Amino acid sequence: MDANAVYQKPTVEEIAQILPAKFSAVKVVKTEERRVYATLPRENLFEVCTYIHDNLTFEHCSTVIGVDYIDHLATVYHLTNYYNGVMIELAVDIPADDMHVDSVTPIWEGANWHERETWELFGIVFDNHPKLERLLTPETYEFFPFRKSYKLRGSE
Repeated sequence: MDANAVYQKPTVEEIAQILPAKFSAVKVVKTEERRVYATLPRENLFEVCTYIHDNLTFEHCSTVIGVDYIDHLATVYHLTNYYNGVMIELAVDIPADDMHVDSVTPIWEGANWHERETWELFGIVFDNHPKLERLLTPETYEFFPFRKSYKLRGSE
């Protein structure tokens, strides 16, 4: 086996085939050079992320961000494989009336800070997170400043 081959796998094309074949709930939306965009239901997030980490060698969760679409929220995960420079962007819709999603911190410990910040600013609850508490705002805040429903003081 070529020693450099490990640094080339899996390719974007392979990832785009493997994920939907292994998990019927995963939809690959598009691909670009070194990038795979996919969506999945929140119920499958932890299982899919575990597979991506353990079997596809994505050793880093670069970001976890929240998105407010007014009628629902979403979390977007950027997962990185440093061997081949490929990033997977996973988007998970979260209904406005039940803003819970599994934490990926048990898979990637670095996600801890991203999930805490997303919870604090959007109100998305990461179930099984080891320490879901505020980082940036006072404990007395009873609102989530990055939600579109949040009105700045003096704004209409």
